[in-house]
Amino acid sequence: METEQKEKDSQRLQLILDLMRFRGQLHAVDAFLWLFIMGLPAVPGLIVREFFNILTADATLGWNVYSVLGLWIALVTVNVGVIFAGRHTKTQHRFAISALVRRNMLDALMQRPAAEPLQNQNGQVTNVGEVISYLRDDGRQIEDQLQFLPELNGIGVFAVFSFIILLTVNWQVTVFIFIPLLVIVGVVQWTWNRIQKLRHDGRQATQKVTGFIGEMFSTVQAIQVAGATESVLRHFRAANDLRRKTMVRDELFSAILGAVFRNIVTIGTGIMLLLLALRADLTLTVGDFALFVYFLGFIGEFLAFFGLFMAFIRQTDVAFDRLTSLAPERQPRFLTESKPMYFNTLLWQRVDLPPIEQPQRDPVKQLNLLEVNDLTYLHPDSGRGVKDTNFTLRRGELLVITGSIGSGKTTLLRTLQGMLTPQSGTIRWNGQIVKDPKVFFVPPRSAFVPQVPMLFSDTLRNNILLGLGRDDETVLNAIYTAVFDQDVRDFPAGLDTQVGSRGTRLSGGQVQRTAAARMLVRRPDLLIFDDLSSALDVVTEGQLWARIFENKEGWRPACLVVSHRPALLRRADQIIVMGDGQVRAQGRLDELLAHNAEIQHIWGQDQNAE
Repeated sequence: METEQKEKDSQRLQLILDLMRFRGQLHAVDAFLWLFIMGLPAVPGLIVREFFNILTADATLGWNVYSVLGLWIALVTVNVGVIFAGRHTKTQHRFAISALVRRNMLDALMQRPAAEPLQNQNGQVTNVGEVISYLRDDGRQIEDQLQFLPELNGIGVFAVFSFIILLTVNWQVTVFIFIPLLVIVGVVQWTWNRIQKLRHDGRQATQKVTGFIGEMFSTVQAIQVAGATESVLRHFRAANDLRRKTMVRDELFSAILGAVFRNIVTIGTGIMLLLLALRADLTLTVGDFALFVYFLGFIGEFLAFFGLFMAFIRQTDVAFDRLTSLAPERQPRFLTESKPMYFNTLLWQRVDLPPIEQPQRDPVKQLNLLEVNDLTYLHPDSGRGVKDTNFTLRRGELLVITGSIGSGKTTLLRTLQGMLTPQSGTIRWNGQIVKDPKVFFVPPRSAFVPQVPMLFSDTLRNNILLGLGRDDETVLNAIYTAVFDQDVRDFPAGLDTQVGSRGTRLSGGQVQRTAAARMLVRRPDLLIFDDLSSALDVVTEGQLWARIFENKEGWRPACLVVSHRPALLRRADQIIVMGDGQVRAQGRLDELLAHNAEIQHIWGQDQNAE
């Protein structure tokens, strides 16, 4: 246990050092300024001593009252200027630290297979709302820890300076300053695990509340239809009540620790003054006494600050543990790895955003043949999925995957694209093995429209382009192919139409056609659709496929589609019938209808439906 704690302390130290090196110039300037911001208040103690010594005729420097006051005013003026500069660097430094941590955390999450569940350190599935708690609260905790360092360094240097001055005044009384320090260290060590547990519980409770909020907003319609509003609100109140209790405990414990630290210093100061009163052999000038009292307060502030800093270390351990637990496959230092950050860190700096890298198609590597051999993925919790799946798809061909609900159609598409990590099998693109499908299957090689496409609360144009550099004519051509042109003409704002949160201002069919236009504007070699027909009528879907295969400008994509629509089954170059995660039959429609009962059943049902 002790060895494990030492390793964790060493790991935390390494992470903090990484963050200190990030924006090193800014950190150095900030530390320099806060050396004076926290330390300059110690210097007036010497001025106070000289002032009282002048009044009692014990002055040794030959100054008068006016020169002392002038020096005091000059010192205060400098201190105010340094505080203004330090506040600027502090704000920039805090933002840089939290931005880096959150950027690296988001990068790690974005690199994960998209369809695999996100789990926290307890192995529990974590939703988007809960992840927001990690990024917001734990990122801020790490930011607070780093901003503590320059302040502690500044006040610490001058606390040592003050301590040395006091030793020259009276060493016997000064040594009592060590008593509060030892008590503070003992209190923190005694409460070490308690601090960590309270912070962990508070973070977990907040995570549950933010996660539940996210789920409520995404399922408002389902809650209303089920008449479950009151029961959902009861659960939300219970989660909030638990969060309130845990956060109150955490904040109360932190406040008690702070009060203990400050009161220990006050008691220690009282003991020192009592010692001065009882020891008749101790003689101090009025100025020396004023200096003693002034510096004791300064050193006392440092001791309280030091105690809070030690408590903060435990709370930061919790933040690091929670964030790194979301990416257990990575080494913890991924969180502090230096990456380009595009924001101004100092007043005289200006950082411009880099241009968005545009995907470039390589004609030599365009898809001619896609081969899938023995592709397997079984869900860990249920053991269901796809097993030993084989098929080939050539440029310009249409392959339709059909089958009953739960037969593995969607899992197959996700595994092919790396959204689920293949457990075995190979994927070849023009004969070359695809080593990392989740990185490979992106535009302009392939594009995907899921069953439930996601839109951003932005304009229609931006939802289609997502940063892609294309003119409006190209966008409108993609909209035409997606059979969305008439709808867009009917929108008063056209391409500038705001689609609302998650596309709520559009119908289900319009959302799907927007996603289709997003795919088509990129002109990928491979089009992958997961049940596009779920929100489209038969006529519209027929027009969409006719326009895709019009073969304009020599673009001949391969299409991999999950569907059961008769018109598409008729058009297909080959059909795969899935059942229990395996390929039950494969061939053209007329071949399958002759001997496959499942395709006969699907065909009969859908013929009647149409």
